[in-house]
Amino acid sequence: MKVKEVVLENSDQLIDRWISQLENDSLQDYTSTISGDMVEQMNKEFAEVVMQSMKEENNQLEALDQFAEKVVNLGWPFGYIAEGLQAFRTESTKFVLDQLDTDNKDEFVEVMESVNNWIDPLKIRLMNQYSTNWNNILSMQKLALEELSAPLIPVMDEITVMPLVGTIDTDRAKLIMENLLNGVVKNRTDVVLIDITGVPVVDTMVAHHIIQAAEAVRLLGATCILVGIRPEIAQTIVNLGIDLSQFPTKSSLKKGFQTALQMTEQQIVSKDSRSEDIEEILDSVGKE
Repeated sequence: MKVKEVVLENSDQLIDRWISQLENDSLQDYTSTISGDMVEQMNKEFAEVVMQSMKEENNQLEALDQFAEKVVNLGWPFGYIAEGLQAFRTESTKFVLDQLDTDNKDEFVEVMESVNNWIDPLKIRLMNQYSTNWNNILSMQKLALEELSAPLIPVMDEITVMPLVGTIDTDRAKLIMENLLNGVVKNRTDVVLIDITGVPVVDTMVAHHIIQAAEAVRLLGATCILVGIRPEIAQTIVNLGIDLSQFPTKSSLKKGFQTALQMTEQQIVSKDSRSEDIEEILDSVGKE
């Protein structure tokens, strides 16, 4: 008896049994935040893809690759695929044994081996494709985070701001240095405001990286102003004996921007006859 032919000839019936198993097992745990309709649609597509792949040659399994990519894009774990294939393995074996209606041990082993022979290659291909797509997404996310982790924002002629948020480690410090130096040259910056308001901890390592960045900027002919120094950060810096006397420091972005205007001999004036107070403009800068 050819096991694969039995499965394909009764594919509709087997798919119904498989989907019923999918709806009743722990696969639902992976999709607790997804609608029931989406889960049902994915389960049906999963079953159809597997059945179709059994009919095709090994070099015509694009549907498997596309399904693995879809699972990754939905953010579902590989467990959904692994447990789904295990359910298919179980249901296929039970179905064929029911057709044989025998307790012969040799036939049971033969059925198991036959089912495994087509399930295992499918699992390997899905696993490889899932892993590839997942790594691609992680790489793109990492690149996007790197671009956002050390932005340099020109706010006026000769003045730029680098707002830093989150923990600064060695890798991020290198990125900050690179973006800072490239930005100073590209934007012809005279004053850079490094805003550490969003940096939760400033220890010796973080301060060392900031000092290095400020010194590198000074060698390019520009000046760094460190802004956003909260009282607890100031106390930490003093307790650690960190010397930040080489470049100006301010408690807020507003005060730093005022200093930058003075250093670049600029001022903000209104063309409106109502002549808005400059303090209101600076207040809006301080709120950003």
